[in-house]
Amino acid sequence: MRIGVLGLKGSYSEQAAMQWIAKNIPEEDNSLEHCSDIQDVFTLLENEKCDIGIVPLENSIEGSVGVTLDLLLEKDVNIIGESIVTIEHCLLSRGKKEDIKVILSHPQALGQCRNFLKKTFPLAELRTTGSTSHAAKLATEFEEMAAIASPETADVYKLDILMPDIQDRKHNHTRFVIITRSEIAENLVKSLRQADPCSSYKTSIIVYLDRDRPGALYSILGEFAKNNINLTRIESRPSKKVLGDYVFYIDFKGNISDAIIKDAIYNIESSVGMLKMLGSYPELDSTCESN
Repeated sequence: MRIGVLGLKGSYSEQAAMQWIAKNIPEEDNSLEHCSDIQDVFTLLENEKCDIGIVPLENSIEGSVGVTLDLLLEKDVNIIGESIVTIEHCLLSRGKKEDIKVILSHPQALGQCRNFLKKTFPLAELRTTGSTSHAAKLATEFEEMAAIASPETADVYKLDILMPDIQDRKHNHTRFVIITRSEIAENLVKSLRQADPCSSYKTSIIVYLDRDRPGALYSILGEFAKNNINLTRIESRPSKKVLGDYVFYIDFKGNISDAIIKDAIYNIESSVGMLKMLGSYPELDSTCESN
């Protein structure tokens, strides 16, 4: 099994991959392909150079990862699982704290440490990288550079942990989704060894209303409400057509094989401009998390 992950060795995406692998496929039957950014993970899938991709979808502090949302809409992929990783950001460097002039990390990580950076390093230059692990690798070059990354990354790149737990909120988690090409999703799911401790399922869809009319979104949400289907997430993302035009990303409890879910999807699809099924997969929460 070839698995594409964001970042170099030691990244949070790699942690997400290892958690998911441990529950679903024999460890000796997989290899990780490390990608420089999220788009590269999707490209590997599209070009059939990997079977599975693992990308960050949302963070408990900074919210959703926009590029992942956009690519889930644009590319022909399905979600077949999720992995939740506890994020422990550390300030890593070869130099001393007082010498730091440049701090590097992924935009999400910089956002999750925004207050810390403003208070502790108000004059430092902040630079974005494709992943936290890439930031750590770059930080090995100069002593005045530091990276925001995981403690595991410090071991990989022989950096000192100058300050641990620097995120602005104590509880920091990122939800990663496991994706694959739509044409192989069904067979791949059947072949996987599903040993997940959670028995409940979650389904993800994308909806585009296509026409603005009073109560359009309400009618969709009403379909879930009257069928007693629990929504776990809904958010809008610009359609990139005109200003004020949106697509909606919706997660809800249940499996597409459930009759009540099938009926709801059928009724919604007939009243919207586009409905994309992203897949049904085992649901995780904080009680199912592995660290």
